[in-house]
Amino acid sequence: MIKLVMCLTRRGDLSHEEFLDYWQNSHGPFFMKNRTIMRAKKYVQSHTITSPLNDGMKDSRGMLDEFDGVAEVWFDSEADLMEAMGSAEMQEFQETLLLDEKNFIDHSKSSAFIVKEVNF
Repeated sequence: MIKLVMCLTRRGDLSHEEFLDYWQNSHGPFFMKNRTIMRAKKYVQSHTITSPLNDGMKDSRGMLDEFDGVAEVWFDSEADLMEAMGSAEMQEFQETLLLDEKNFIDHSKSSAFIVKEVNF
């Protein structure tokens, strides 16, 4: 299996709470309804919480500010994902997905990448 990881930063005009509300209650159900188009096997949202632990880790390591959240989407394989991405159905859906993401994500301050999990 492979995984798409998206580290998300909210649009500047949204509060953290508004971002999380839209992501969880609008985008999440929308994504799950359409997940078979991408052949997604699993979808998880990790919502960043307000905690002194976050500040402590950031300050002690000289790190950048945290993202507002992380989305993870699992797929059977890179080849399967690439095949799905090349389908006419996905090409059509991609535009709708991007429009929905623009409702709450600042893509210029976010990141996405494909990973392979290594368990210890």
